[in-house]
Amino acid sequence: MIRADFTRSLNRLQSELVILGKLVEEAVEKSVSSLKDRDLETSRVVIAEDDVIDLKRFELEDQCVHLVATQQPLATDLRTIITVLHVSVELERIGDYAEGIAKISLMMGNEPPLKPLIDIPRMANCSIDMMHRGMDALIRAIDAEEDVESIKQDALKVCDDDDEVDNLYDQVYRELLLFMMQDPQAIQRATYLLWVAHNLERIADRATNIAERVIYLVTGSLSKVNASRY
Repeated sequence: MIRADFTRSLNRLQSELVILGKLVEEAVEKSVSSLKDRDLETSRVVIAEDDVIDLKRFELEDQCVHLVATQQPLATDLRTIITVLHVSVELERIGDYAEGIAKISLMMGNEPPLKPLIDIPRMANCSIDMMHRGMDALIRAIDAEEDVESIKQDALKVCDDDDEVDNLYDQVYRELLLFMMQDPQAIQRATYLLWVAHNLERIADRATNIAERVIYLVTGSLSKVNASRY
C-alpha cells in the first residue's frame, strides 16, 4: 500500500513536470513570435504568465521535498525526485528568459527591429526543439520502459545540438556589431537584439542541462555525464 501511494505521487510529479514544460515551451514561442510580429499585447501576456510558471515550479519543489521527507526513497526513486527537482528549476529559468525577451519587445515599443529577424527565430526554434527533446527523453527515462542506451544517446544529441545555437549566436553577434560600427545611431536597436540572442543562447544551455540530468538519471552517476559527452 505504501509503495502504491509512492508510485502515485511519482506519477503526479511527472504529470506536473510535463505541464510546466509545456507552459515554458509556449512562453518561449510566444515571446519570440511577439518580438518578430511586434505584438506588444502578447509580450505583456508572456510577462504576466511567468507568475504561473514560477508558482508551478515552487509547487513541484514542495512535492519533491515532501516525498523525500516522508518516504525516504533510495536508488532510482531518489534519483528521479532529485532530477525532477533540478529540471523544474531549469524550466523556471527558461521561463525567465522568455519573460526577458517579452520585456525587450516592450522596450522596443512600436519601433521595427534593426533588421529582418532570421537567425534569431532559428535560434529560438533550435532551443525549443532541444528543450522538447530533452523533456521527452526525461519522461521516457522516468517511465523506465525503454532501453537505457537509447535514451542516453537521445540526451547526448540534445547536448551536441547546443553547438548549433552557439554558432548562430556568434553569427548574430558579429552581424549586429557590424551594424553598430557602421551606424552609431543603430546601437540601441542592435543592443536589444543582442539581449534577445543572449537569452536564447542561455535557453539552449538550460536545455543542455536538462539533457545532462537525463543522463544522470539513467546512469546513476554525475561523473558519467561529461564522460559520455567527451
